Amino acid sequence: MKDMIIVGAGTAGLSAAIYAQRSGLKALVLEGNAYGGQIVNTPDIENYPGIAHISGFDFATNLYQQALDLGAKVQYEKVVEVIDDGEIKTVKTTKNEYQTKALILATGLVRRHIGLPNEDRFMGKGVSYCATCDGAFFKNKVVAVNGGGNVALEDAQYLADLCEKVYIIHRRDAFRAEQAEINRILEKKNIECVYDSTVTKLNGNDHLESIEVRDKEGNTRQLDVAALFVAIGQIPLNEAFKNIVDLDESGYIKADELGYTNHPGIFAAGDCRVKSLRQLATAASDGANAATSAYHYLLTLK
Repeated sequence: MKDMIIVGAGTAGLSAAIYAQRSGLKALVLEGNAYGGQIVNTPDIENYPGIAHISGFDFATNLYQQALDLGAKVQYEKVVEVIDDGEIKTVKTTKNEYQTKALILATGLVRRHIGLPNEDRFMGKGVSYCATCDGAFFKNKVVAVNGGGNVALEDAQYLADLCEKVYIIHRRDAFRAEQAEINRILEKKNIECVYDSTVTKLNGNDHLESIEVRDKEGNTRQLDVAALFVAIGQIPLNEAFKNIVDLDESGYIKADELGYTNHPGIFAAGDCRVKSLRQLATAASDGANAATSAYHYLLTLK
């Protein structure tokens, strides 16, 4: 029997682990991939209060080490099922089975795919979902970014410093990112914005060689690019919990600001839950709230 199990070792999950340990509980964090979540791939964080600049990798590593130093345990196992038997929650992974009375779901998100033919074939051969992971492979080449939010514009900025030219393809007539990000994009002379357009074809033989873009009038244009970086949205990783907690129509966990879900003893934190702002600061806040709520819930069982 574990004091608390946290599913996910991103910012929300590790923040929850820190608050759990400081409350005198022993937290077990289960992570299916690597610690840190998506922020690991961000080259420069400049909107986290109190830290003017830090890389995503350094931020995540510092948070991870802080949780470990306080006594939290992190095990790399993918959670495949949760069984709620009232006070006892059984968490099944690909390797083991655990029991706890307090469970925090902080699974985060993954990048959404376009859904075009050849997308899977060109993955790793010109189609990428992580600019900071793969951008260096396309130094001094022409590339494109598909998307119009903060992630897409951050990717474009990063690539503009490496590549000869960057196209940003967005299906609307204006970006939906923060104004500060938009201003930076407009200042880059080697970025071309392609508005009111969608990517309709991926062309090439052994690797991506060009993309077809169609505007809202139906006109098509071929862009010769060495790579396409996709940043068109995210999918919450809540499939394993859909029969345990309430999800909205997009698959996000319904939970309040304190992390409470519709099931007593099960809490949600971070990007996997319904919320209006998904940022590092709100993920850390979610983790702190969920762990504190779980602590108070456990007190009611004594």
